[in-house]
Amino acid sequence: MAPDQLPETDLTRHRRLRDQGSLDRADLDAILDAGFVCHLGVVVEGRPLVVPTVYGRDERRLYLHGSVASRSLAGGTPVCVTVAHVDGLVLARSVFEHGVNYRSAMIHGEARKVTDPEEKLAGLRRLTEHATPGQWSYARRPSRKELAATTLLVLPLDEASVKIRTGAPDDGDGPDAELGLWAGVLPLTSAWGAPVPDPSLPPQTPIPAHIARREGTRHG
Repeated sequence: MAPDQLPETDLTRHRRLRDQGSLDRADLDAILDAGFVCHLGVVVEGRPLVVPTVYGRDERRLYLHGSVASRSLAGGTPVCVTVAHVDGLVLARSVFEHGVNYRSAMIHGEARKVTDPEEKLAGLRRLTEHATPGQWSYARRPSRKELAATTLLVLPLDEASVKIRTGAPDDGDGPDAELGLWAGVLPLTSAWGAPVPDPSLPPQTPIPAHIARREGTRHG
């Protein structure tokens, strides 16, 4: 298997809508880079839990952040992490053919709790820079007490399922095309707004350039 391809396993094999599936690792990277919130699925004490949390990545690992009190972040158990982006509603001539244009990734594996202080710092830097590039160098770094109160999991990006849906409705060449109804795509986009300062800031405190430059840029 080429290094730029994802392996196909029992967990990642596309059994439905195979044409929307991708084994291209670049597609996985792009989906992860377009967001910073994932959903972590794990079984705790016999019950499934799905927890939203922030993440960051390097070339082969995903870092997940949480509190030491979180039961879902104990590590050492199989987990499933999902990231999804909605790009638009696909509005067809019939309700049955309606759909969503989207990009999604589902990552399987055993998450490991990061205990080494240097590795934890490096992972937290990945998280911070993933969400807000430039913030790690600007803000105060975590103290020992804060590090002790933070849980960081790391999950290999070795087993992942990627699906992407783009384009128009699928019923343009079927019988419903004769109904005379409008059909198409209603795009969905989001953008960063103007930074809102903390009310307790002195009025002359400037907005850092790495934050100010994101205003008006597209997210996702």
